[in-house]
Amino acid sequence: MTSPFKGKTGLVRVWNALFYSFDGLKAAFRQEDAFRQELVLAAFLLPLGTWLGKSGVEKALLCSVVLLVLVVELLNSGIEAIVDKASPETHELAKQAKDMGSAAVFISLALAASVWFFVLLD
Repeated sequence: MTSPFKGKTGLVRVWNALFYSFDGLKAAFRQEDAFRQELVLAAFLLPLGTWLGKSGVEKALLCSVVLLVLVVELLNSGIEAIVDKASPETHELAKQAKDMGSAAVFISLALAASVWFFVLLD
């Protein structure tokens, strides 16, 4: 069964999705301090990862974990936004959802740090 909220199909859908993605990136950049900070870090680490990686696999690992942090931060921001929209009042489940999103960001940062450590240690 098709969702009634799905409109366009085919290449039009892909084209529209591209602009929705840009809108999401712009919103995250404007409204999320953590995303901006991680983006600055990524702007430094991505070129550094391509320079320090000895092989294509190492370069891919160093760069992909940095991008993973950005992906997880975007998902966390989405969770926070929908929780805030659902209810502005304090609720234990809302706190739990936000804390779990924050934990996911923390784990992605720990993963990135450990990959950089082990790749560069070698």
